Amino acid sequence: MNTTEIPQLYQIMQVRDPLLPSPKSRLTEQVISRTFKSVAHLANLLPTGTVLAFQLLSPVFTNQGQCDYACRYMTCLLITLCAASCLLLSFTDSFTDEQGVVRYGFATLSGLWVINGDANAAPLPKNRLNGYRIQFIDFLHALMSVMVFAAVAMFDKNVVACFYPVPSTETEEVLTMLPIGIGVFASFMFLVFPTTRHGIGFPVSDK
Repeated sequence: MNTTEIPQLYQIMQVRDPLLPSPKSRLTEQVISRTFKSVAHLANLLPTGTVLAFQLLSPVFTNQGQCDYACRYMTCLLITLCAASCLLLSFTDSFTDEQGVVRYGFATLSGLWVINGDANAAPLPKNRLNGYRIQFIDFLHALMSVMVFAAVAMFDKNVVACFYPVPSTETEEVLTMLPIGIGVFASFMFLVFPTTRHGIGFPVSDK
């Protein structure tokens, strides 16, 4: 078959079957699908437990997207708590003590405040403790983490159906483009300003 006859054949098939998507719409769907997957990978930059808790509780709190007033209130609470968790856990870090036990703590102006330390264990040397001090980049990563979680939440079909059961065309465009924009911006920021912290919910550090 001549290649020039393919578009004509497709038009004939589309007349016979109006449900058959056009090449343009199929290309758009593929682009959006790939973009969703790439932005969804940003969830790996968030605390594992927070993302897992949100994914498990979202269908329950939103009643599979069939929300009433109580469900919307509970969903707002869930999103707020998960976002706060992403924010706070961005200031956590970990280290391995002399016994090989992983210790976690919060970064402070004076060093690391260990929250699961052993009272009988020797404290960290001061020069090593200073390496865990809170820095400006920690606030930047905390902000980026909250933005990434917001993008993940907007990609959740149950959350979208809960707050926008019958979205307008403009709302659909915003819900599609805004998370993508957040994902691209956050990816750039995480790439330009990488972090060396390995806090709670992140891969364990060997330092």
